[in-house]
Amino acid sequence: MRPDKPLPYPDCWDSPEAYVEQLLEFATTSDTFQILCGGVHILDFFTNDPGIFQAAIPLEWQPYILQCEPMRFLDLLMRDDLHAIPGPQPPESLVEYIKTIRKFSLAREFSLRKERLPKLTRMVSVGMKPKKIHEVSNFANYVDTLAKGIATDYQKEITHFVDFGSGQNYLGRALASSPYNRQIIAVEGREHNIVGAKELDMHAGVSEKPKVIRNKKLYMQKLDSMVPEGQLDERALKRAANPAKPSSQYVPDFRPINVSEAIYKPEDGKGFIRYIEGRLESGDLADVIRQVEHDPLADADENGRNDPSLMAVSIHSCGNLSHHGIRSLVLNPRVQAIAIVGCCYNLMTEKLGPPTYKHPYMRPTLQALNGRVVRESERRDPQGFPMSDRLCSYNDVGIRLNITARMMACQAPQNWTEAESDGFFTRHFYRAVLQKMFLDRGVINKICHNDKLTNDDDDGPSQSPFNVSTNPVIIGSLRKSCYGSFKSYVRGAITKLTTNSEYHEYCDIIGEKMLDVTDEEIAKYEESYGPRKRELSAVWSLMAFSAIVTESLIVTDRWLFLRQHSELVQDSWVETVFDYHTSPRNLVVVGVKRPT
Repeated sequence: MRPDKPLPYPDCWDSPEAYVEQLLEFATTSDTFQILCGGVHILDFFTNDPGIFQAAIPLEWQPYILQCEPMRFLDLLMRDDLHAIPGPQPPESLVEYIKTIRKFSLAREFSLRKERLPKLTRMVSVGMKPKKIHEVSNFANYVDTLAKGIATDYQKEITHFVDFGSGQNYLGRALASSPYNRQIIAVEGREHNIVGAKELDMHAGVSEKPKVIRNKKLYMQKLDSMVPEGQLDERALKRAANPAKPSSQYVPDFRPINVSEAIYKPEDGKGFIRYIEGRLESGDLADVIRQVEHDPLADADENGRNDPSLMAVSIHSCGNLSHHGIRSLVLNPRVQAIAIVGCCYNLMTEKLGPPTYKHPYMRPTLQALNGRVVRESERRDPQGFPMSDRLCSYNDVGIRLNITARMMACQAPQNWTEAESDGFFTRHFYRAVLQKMFLDRGVINKICHNDKLTNDDDDGPSQSPFNVSTNPVIIGSLRKSCYGSFKSYVRGAITKLTTNSEYHEYCDIIGEKMLDVTDEEIAKYEESYGPRKRELSAVWSLMAFSAIVTESLIVTDRWLFLRQHSELVQDSWVETVFDYHTSPRNLVVVGVKRPT
């Protein structure tokens, strides 16, 4: 059940301790890594002089990278045998950097189980895309097998699975169905998700549709009355010509079935789902456990309480929700094990606060001019990153990851195709040039991160690209047609920003500064910066490649948190549960509690 290595580090490492120590040292001493993972942002690619490419990329790398086609460069970073590189040879220092990133990247290979996975029935898989079917099929089998292994190896019978952020409850529905027939507690903060999940439960046969007894003729008359007279079909007109006459004692029930409460009946040997609506702000499940202990539908002891033994599970719990799931093992006596697959690292909060002078390349997390107010910029949140004492106190200052580094860790560069990469390289290029237009026209200003850093030739603040950035402006997605040309992109962005109903004040600023821009001016910007698009795609590729190690830091931190609580946690490990090409966030963090 437990893998040979608690972390899936490459075989070049003798022990998890050796891997962790060198990983932390590299992350805090490599200037190139720190620049590419949190030191630069695509928005400011053209707003500084020299540009980001010239400032961030070592000088000896630049000629080789610029002559390299984008997909050839991606092959070099992630797929080529570095002992037999085809074509022009890259600088030795670039090869060494690639080797180092690969060396600290957790292995992502996924081996299919020897036994054939139970196939999800058509009813259970309704609403799932192929990616979700792959995830649910594999993870349902994984946690079921894990629970059986815990019962055998640790003498702990898992009675319930608690799904953190269950959403439409695809995982819980699969686990409650045959062949698993597990007891599920689905915790979800959005009511509409629970309503949708219950409708899918009825469709899958996990729950029963309520039986509504009513006069069909009267019910159809009621529905007909809600349709304009001119739109009634032939059958409706016949019903209107011969209306049903109810008795004076008849009380019609016109409730539509799809909004009625689904009926869940526990049966021996069959799965059961209980929904609990609530937003989890920590790993404390006291309220959830209290409801399970006093569930009137479950078997109770002589005091009227149940005796649940819980495993917290989640497929792709976003941001801090993964932290809550992992912490639940330490905070709740009833939770005996956890199996958490995280995602959306950009939504994690920051525990240690803004970077200090000891982090010269890390950009602070800036508030967008047209963004919602963020609580303390999500800083110093005790639920945020890092979780472990090891990373919090490393070298007395800790390991910090700003939102740029965390967002890049959500990428999957090994999966990029030529068409996909060209598409988002183009979108990033358009956005970077538009930011330069915003700066030139006074929509935004430059921001100095640290006034104490000075230039060599004067006493003013350093104008280094690592110390100066510009105000973020949120644009979001535009219509597909807006990406056909730079002119269409600029026009689409201005239209969206000047018609946004949420930010009237900033809409006026955009309108004042940008509405008079001409097609000729837009064309000049594109002509001026077009030859440098390759610079942008190269930096973005290096950022995404380097961020593989950022994900290693995040996952390792979660494993270290469990290991530091060795008085409570008997075993903890990380392994892959999905095929990377189908679902790249494929690492599960597992913890099993000690016997009490």
